[in-house]
This record gives sequence, C-alpha cells and structure tokens, in this order.
Amino acid sequence: MKSFLTLMHREWMQHRMGWLLLGLVPLGLALLLTTFGNINIGDSSDVASAGAMLPALVALVTMLSSMLIVFGILWFTSLVLLSGVPRRDDADRSVEFWVSLPTGHSASLAAPLLVHLLVVPAAALLVGVLGGAVLSTVTVWKVAGFSAWLDLPWSAVLPALLAMVVRLLVGLPLATLWLLPLVLLVMLSTAWFRRWGIPLLGVGLGLGNLVLNQAYGITFFSDTLSEMFRQAASAMVAGGEAKFSIDGAENAAATLNAVPGWALRDLGHALANLASPTLLGGLLFSGLCFALLVDWRRRSV
Repeated sequence: MKSFLTLMHREWMQHRMGWLLLGLVPLGLALLLTTFGNINIGDSSDVASAGAMLPALVALVTMLSSMLIVFGILWFTSLVLLSGVPRRDDADRSVEFWVSLPTGHSASLAAPLLVHLLVVPAAALLVGVLGGAVLSTVTVWKVAGFSAWLDLPWSAVLPALLAMVVRLLVGLPLATLWLLPLVLLVMLSTAWFRRWGIPLLGVGLGLGNLVLNQAYGITFFSDTLSEMFRQAASAMVAGGEAKFSIDGAENAAATLNAVPGWALRDLGHALANLASPTLLGGLLFSGLCFALLVDWRRRSV
C-alpha cells in the first residue's frame, strides 16, 4: 500500500501546477467578472415574482455551476493526460527505475488510472463548490445586497447543495466504470502506436462501424457505444425518471427541500442500471486491455 501511495504521490508531484492552475484560474476569472461586471437575471417583474427565494436560487445555481465547470475542465484534462501515461515511462526510460522499486507493472498503471479518473475529478468537485461559495457571496450581493446572502435560508440551501455534491461524488466512479473500456482502449492504442494511436483508433472505429452498419446492417458496436455514453451520463445525474423543476417562486422552497430525496432516488436508479450485460462485457474488455497494457510495459523494459 505504501508503494502504491508513492505512485499516486508521483502523479501529484508531476501535474500539481497544471491542476492548481486549471482549478483556480477559472474561479479567479469568474470572481473578477462577477465583481466588476453586471448580472442580469431578467426584467423587474421576474425579480419581483421570485421574491425572497431569489437570493437562495442565485447562490445555489452559482455554486453548482462553478462546481460543474471546474469538474469538466479537470476531468477532460485528466483523460488527455491518461492517454500518454503508457508511453511516459518508456519515453524517458524511467521505467527501469520504477521496476527497480518494490512496485509491479500493474500498480504502476493502476495508480495513474485511480488518480486521473477518480481522485482529481472528485477534488475538482470539492474545489468548485468551495469556490462557488465565494462566488455566491458576490452574485447574491450584486442581485439583492450582501445582507441577503447572510439571510439565505441555509437550512434549505445547504442540504440541497450537499445532496448534489454527494450525488456527483458517488456517480463519478459509476460513470468511470461505464467509460473504462474506452479509456483503456485509448491507452493501449497510444502504447502500441505512439502519437498515431488516437487517430488510428478513431478512424478504425469510425470506418469499422460504418462498414458493419452500411454493408451488413450490424449496429452492435454503435449501439454499445451509445449505451455506454448514455449510461455514463445517467450515472452522474438524472439516471432515473424522477425530474424536478421550479415552477414559480411559490414552489422554489419546496423544490429545494425536495432535492435530497430526488438525489437519493436518482442514485438508486443509477445503481440499478449497473445490472447490465453491457457493463459486464465492458468490464471484461477492460480487464483484457489492462492485461495487454501490463504485458506491453513488461516487454518494454
């Protein structure tokens, strides 16, 4: 376990500056824009109809938006970085150093996967929501005055926010399970074909699917990919049939109070969707890709 944590710490030491900049710079820019810019919610009748719940809604939307933006930036960046992980140690021949330590090839591949796919996106969610809390003070102040932020109905806002954060944190590993076959396939392709791996994989999948679909009427691969992306999105949020919306200011408070229950039900639907032959096949394919990556790494020493 100690050696595995060392491998995870290596990822932090290697990418910490980029991660910090990608997480904090967008929040800093948003803070500057909201501080010195104008916030237009709607005409005066819309603001008046929202009543006392308007500051609460503005604060909640601000925190959720900043959380999702930071998460999206760092999650996409992590996927890009992962594509180069197999060739990273081979390019500078540091693989000889790592195999001299009490760490196996499997751990050397699993640690970056864990950090980039789970740890960094989860940290991005937390950084985003904390930065959103700071941004919310400015947005509420610009809309209704600073005293309105102090008078927010925190008993309704905080449970709704916490429920959404927990829902996304739990949904992240579920979505990762659905997308893991594609992630490992990209890593395997870059290991075999270097910088040409991603273009070759994209062209191969695109042309292969087109030929099977047009010439033989086989839609298995396109249907499987569509199902994987759909289930991954549903695993993060809105995996069930339950939806909620705010229909007027009079229902805003009730909607906020209903968010925790909705998040719990939605998580239950996402967990139920795991009982799928598509996911089982994807996990088996992921295991094969990981085994091929380990074998390639072992042969490259």
